[in-house]
Amino acid sequence: MLVLGAGLQGSACAYDLLQNDAITEVRLADKSVDHLPKFLQPYVGGERLKLITLDVKDAAAVAQAMAGVKAVMCALPYYFNKPMTEAAIAAGAHFCDLGGNTEIVQDQKTLDAAAKAKGVTVVPDCGLAPGMVNILAQLGIDRLDETQSVRIYVGGLPQDPQGPLKYQIVYSIEGVLDYYTTLSWIVRDKKRVQVTALSEIEPVHFESPVGELEAFHTAGGLSTMAHRYEGKIPEMEYKTLRYPGHAKIMEAIRELGLIDLAPVDVKGQQVSPRDVAIAQMHPRLFKKDSPDLVALRVVVKGTTGGRPQTHTFELVDRYDAKHGISAMMRTTGYSLSITGQLQAMGKVQPNGVHTPDECMPGDAYVTELGKRGILIRQTVS
Repeated sequence: MLVLGAGLQGSACAYDLLQNDAITEVRLADKSVDHLPKFLQPYVGGERLKLITLDVKDAAAVAQAMAGVKAVMCALPYYFNKPMTEAAIAAGAHFCDLGGNTEIVQDQKTLDAAAKAKGVTVVPDCGLAPGMVNILAQLGIDRLDETQSVRIYVGGLPQDPQGPLKYQIVYSIEGVLDYYTTLSWIVRDKKRVQVTALSEIEPVHFESPVGELEAFHTAGGLSTMAHRYEGKIPEMEYKTLRYPGHAKIMEAIRELGLIDLAPVDVKGQQVSPRDVAIAQMHPRLFKKDSPDLVALRVVVKGTTGGRPQTHTFELVDRYDAKHGISAMMRTTGYSLSITGQLQAMGKVQPNGVHTPDECMPGDAYVTELGKRGILIRQTVS
């Protein structure tokens, strides 16, 4: 198995792969593999973990890294996903990635015939959101005769919220600010429409000690499901979870132009407000080894046998203190690993390019999460 990207999520993915004794070799490739997290150190120098220094812009080197692998799991920035998909198909390897950009997923879908010709599966968008939440939403849809609404809520949060934002960085701050400034696709009255990020705040309550959170629109979580179910399901939306008060502060920061991308003149220098915001916010919001949690709820309403029925999927996952693996790494990196393993075992069908909600065996996926202590609570009402 090959993991592209030795950052937080790629490292977590590689660690999870190494827990499966049936996997004879895990290749972990990146421009630099010199600063791996502690939880991978016991495997460094061993027979099963092979570290590869790789420039993914070097097509020949990528082909060499992919030679003979059963599946490729990509934890690189999203703009590498399509060329890495093409390389994996050429190598005859299954491929999955963390997604994060719906337009690129649509581009990957144009490779469907090539993947089928090689007898492989390609599954973009295999992290937490998009990824896990879409698989759970599809499980709910499949269990109903008719679906009326799908509502997805998910957030990565500090266990000990501090400061005005009550937030800590659990992945790229650049990505967070993108989500806060990009219009979000949802489905209303069976039509795909866009809404402003950070809008339509609503309270969402979890059991103690998490307590009350707030939910608001952000982009990306529904991914292609908004396209797929337009005209079929009346209501679909994705919202991010934060501690109360977060959205209004970020909305004010956005409306003041403090996270705009376009440069402005500052004493004769052209400066991007967002670059300044990132430089200022990152050291204040990045708290190394500070325990985090991931809170998730997917609510799918409809009818079965003519009667109203609601399927709810809920998760609260916490930092793994024993191994030093964050909840965000567990729910995102492990999700990528599970996808790659199910592909390698032939449990993801049919061949070709499909999003997780189109092809992942939902029950098997949830079972695999449970083996890792990521427990999805399912209720029917």
